Amino acid sequence: MKIIKTDILIIGGGPTGLFTVFEAGLLGLKCHIIDALTKPGGQCAELYPKKPIFDIPGIPEILAGNLVDDLLEQIKPFSPGYTLMESAEKLEKQKDGSFNVITNKGTIHNSKVVAIAGGLGSFEPRKPNISNLEIFEGKGVEYMIKDPNFFKNKNVIISGGGDSALDWTIELQKISNKVTLIHRRKEFRGAIDSVEKVQVLKNDNLIDVITPAEVTGLIGLDTLESVKVSVDNEEKIINADYFIPLFGLIPKLGAISNWGLDIKKNSICVNNSLDYQTNIPGVFAIGDVNTYPGKLKLILCGFHEATLMCQAAFKIIYPEKKNILKYTTVSGVNGFDGSKRESEASTIKSIR
Repeated sequence: MKIIKTDILIIGGGPTGLFTVFEAGLLGLKCHIIDALTKPGGQCAELYPKKPIFDIPGIPEILAGNLVDDLLEQIKPFSPGYTLMESAEKLEKQKDGSFNVITNKGTIHNSKVVAIAGGLGSFEPRKPNISNLEIFEGKGVEYMIKDPNFFKNKNVIISGGGDSALDWTIELQKISNKVTLIHRRKEFRGAIDSVEKVQVLKNDNLIDVITPAEVTGLIGLDTLESVKVSVDNEEKIINADYFIPLFGLIPKLGAISNWGLDIKKNSICVNNSLDYQTNIPGVFAIGDVNTYPGKLKLILCGFHEATLMCQAAFKIIYPEKKNILKYTTVSGVNGFDGSKRESEASTIKSIR
């Protein structure tokens, strides 16, 4: 069987995994990505491509899908390889110190460095405890928003108290007929700015906010027509074309959890004081999949971790060579060829 060989094998094709290709490319290192999805981009491409992102340095606002497109354009010069629609199943250490990673379809990948950038891993939405919920899945109940235009001119009920619920309330009110945000507590956990924007929308009668309250039932024949809401021990019926419970995702590491890694609360422990290496030398974990004291699950933090990880990977792959930091402002992108040179240089707030 043919074995795919590469310098760095990246498990996960989200933003952090894609940016790893760029940083590795600057060092002359070749990358190959394994991802279970049909295309690169991770959650940004699969779950919320139309969701705006505001905390990428130097970019005031960008849609998640456009960020993925830009990252793919950025790594084009380094021609990464892809194994898509397959998941990493087994990790086997070889006599020469390299690793074989075998997918669920039997594809074998060999590399000296493995970078786990699997985000939250495989995941499923947290579902509310509503007896007839599954009957309306795909018929008015949605757990994620890929294209906001799907809800244009519709009556939408959003449940949740975190960033996703707040952000989508703000975005969907621009195009939906009516958006109602329901949360079981008066207080919301999310960015202060988002809470304040929702407060303004409520004050201007552009949305309804019902707290403390909870959706307890769904009504409809072939599709959803209305929802039952419990407010102060009283039942209220609200017309709705769509009910979107945004209670977060239940992450699962899958087969990676059997690799002998040090795992804490479904996240991989790493040495953040140096290079984000795991307890297995040569295996790194970067982005949302890892954990360490002070960890923040932000895309920009994943970019930082990927950068330091690639520097450490270079030392593992070319222990006899010395790499000196060289700036892209001097050499551009195509001027980098490290493999051929010896030396080159959340807050709580109420909505009233």
